[in-house]
Amino acid sequence: MVMTRHPIASGKFYPGTAEQLRAFIESFVERHDDKIQAVGIISPHAGYIYSGAVAASVITRIAPADTYIIIGPNHTGMGKPFSIMTVGNWQTPLGDVPIDSALAQNILANSKYLQEDRTAHQSEHAIEVQLPLLQYFKPDLKIVPITLAVATLEIYREIGASIAQAVQESPDKKIVIVASSDMTHYEPQESAVAKDKRAIEAILELDEEALLERVIKERISMCGYAPAVTMLTAARALGAKSAELVRYQTSGDASGDYSAVVGYAGIIVHCRQTSPLVSLAREAVETFVKEHRTVSPPKELPPEMTGRAGVFVSLKKEGQLRGCIGTFEPSQETIGAEIIANAIAAASRDPRFLPVSQEELGHLSYSVDVLTEPEPAELDELDPKNYGIIVERGWKRGLLLPDLEGVDTVEAQISICRQKAGIGTLEPVTLYKFQVKRYR
Repeated sequence: MVMTRHPIASGKFYPGTAEQLRAFIESFVERHDDKIQAVGIISPHAGYIYSGAVAASVITRIAPADTYIIIGPNHTGMGKPFSIMTVGNWQTPLGDVPIDSALAQNILANSKYLQEDRTAHQSEHAIEVQLPLLQYFKPDLKIVPITLAVATLEIYREIGASIAQAVQESPDKKIVIVASSDMTHYEPQESAVAKDKRAIEAILELDEEALLERVIKERISMCGYAPAVTMLTAARALGAKSAELVRYQTSGDASGDYSAVVGYAGIIVHCRQTSPLVSLAREAVETFVKEHRTVSPPKELPPEMTGRAGVFVSLKKEGQLRGCIGTFEPSQETIGAEIIANAIAAASRDPRFLPVSQEELGHLSYSVDVLTEPEPAELDELDPKNYGIIVERGWKRGLLLPDLEGVDTVEAQISICRQKAGIGTLEPVTLYKFQVKRYR
């Protein structure tokens, strides 16, 4: 007989029927075609009305996995301190989720601290709240549920190493490690954001020791720091190179009450090495904002920074556009110099936004688009996924990059370019197409 862990958060943390649950998730899901091959993620576990948008913004950005190893904190104090379930199903309104018994048993065998235990999971919501969101994107998923209590860095690292070993011994499975955690609890907005920034900085540096030290010394009430430390340990052992903050917000953003908030961060950890072009854009922005000076291009330019080309630099803050400035045609001596100029402009002179502040720097992600030389194009030659376009009427020109979220037709591309350039809908125009190499 298959043992079933019945839901305890259904109808409380998330809607209690499948129809209501799907509709609610659909209301805050954003579609992304560019899926990241994640090693691990940090995802919040509060009620969906407060943290669902943050969790969804992370899960929608990653390529679906076969199995999710979900590590949660033990809020209840019940059961074994380091608990794993290796058999059974977890039930939600969207259906049953089977445990990946082979992987779970391998993790258990590798660790001297983990113990087989159901009690710790029976009344604990941190893992369950992740499941409907994961099911929405991957209905046939499997999980490995692990719950961790307060312990030492040595214990978290041992469990993380045990997880990494089991993942390495399962090369035919796509596996993502989920650390289920909210951030600072019940402090004023300003205090919560400041403390969470310190914790997030350590996570983005993939430094589990610094994270644990800051949580303890700076009294950061991040309930899932143990899962986060363990996930980071495993992720680095599996080759993780960098992490990206997808979104951060607090309960105050949903309730309007900023007097005592809970923070929520959505973070992706992956093996993708940051491009030197992106690193240069980040350095240019941070130096300009902190020191009010312009950096110089590297003395020895990588091949992709030599030559001349139009370049666009885009900044995002927690998944939302924070600035984008670029050049249709090259205006600097090298692509490296073009990146610096446009990165600073995106941070300080995009008319849609206020200049970037020092407090925002740790929350920004960057992308750099290097343009090919535009060439004349006919309407039937265009493709919004593969080609950016320039719409020209006399001295008026509007440009739109390719493969933008929500821009799925050539007609939409042209309409946006007309609006940008101030060209009327009935005025004849000349069309140009170009491609980009996008660096993240």
